[in-house]
Amino acid sequence: MDFFNKVGKAALGSRLRLMTAVITDDASKIYELYGADFVPKWFPVFYTLTEDRELTITEIANEIGHSQPSVSKIIREMMAAGLVEENLKTDDKRKNNVVLSQKGLLLAKNIQHQLKDIDIAIDDLISESKHNLWAALEEWEFLLQQKSMFKRVSDQKKLRESKDVKIVEYTPQYKEAFKALNEEWISTYFEMEEADYKALDNPEDYILKKGGKILVALYESEPVGVCALIKTNNPEYDFEMAKMAVSPKAQGKNIGWLLGQAIVASAKELGAKKIYLESNTILKPAINLYYKLGFEKVFGLETPYKRCNIQMELVL
Repeated sequence: MDFFNKVGKAALGSRLRLMTAVITDDASKIYELYGADFVPKWFPVFYTLTEDRELTITEIANEIGHSQPSVSKIIREMMAAGLVEENLKTDDKRKNNVVLSQKGLLLAKNIQHQLKDIDIAIDDLISESKHNLWAALEEWEFLLQQKSMFKRVSDQKKLRESKDVKIVEYTPQYKEAFKALNEEWISTYFEMEEADYKALDNPEDYILKKGGKILVALYESEPVGVCALIKTNNPEYDFEMAKMAVSPKAQGKNIGWLLGQAIVASAKELGAKKIYLESNTILKPAINLYYKLGFEKVFGLETPYKRCNIQMELVL
């Protein structure tokens, strides 16, 4: 176990596989002990078919949480062993129903003592241990259904990398990046419009000198994200949150969220009571981000953009 002590929790899958191998090896010996000619991996399918049940391969797969090809392979092996057969009594010829054969039914009856002995042995093991593995497995299965290991690691990666993101105020050295980052995403989904060029070609005149603000996200000193706060002429809204763009190579680092939070904070510092934004519903990650920031959908505002099909506001 020195390997697992060195590697730590990152080797969880390997350690579980090793324990599975040990238990499976013992399971084979246990079947031999009780005189049962049986392969341990068949058990979930076999047990599901007990009590003379008639099921399709799809129904078995859904019940035990295995893939359909995996169950099909096990069924073929069990048929070769004489434990399972197709149910020829069914009237529905569209279904490939299977049932336990007479040999399978006899085995199901004969292993009842074995199952009881195993149950007691596991209870003894649980009583000898400080932690109830059976209960823990049930809890872990539930938690992983709610949020997979992949998602948990992905979130941790995003959190760690986001700590290296620095949000700074715009200076002329970022003019080219401000335009390039926006052109990149706009051109990917839509076409550049006149209103885009007004803001991107002259950010100092169009945004900053009118009382707005531009923030830049730096990752390893490289500008990888931008967002602007543009002063509006609309008496209902103080600013528009606009021109948010994140480089595809830097996505997954929470940059949009960090920029959004910083822009909202800047709006509050500037005394804004309400801000709005314009977007398009095909940009699902962006829309989800805006909802997360607290924006709500509004209707009826004038827009200079053909691509706009959703408008949202945030009361500060």
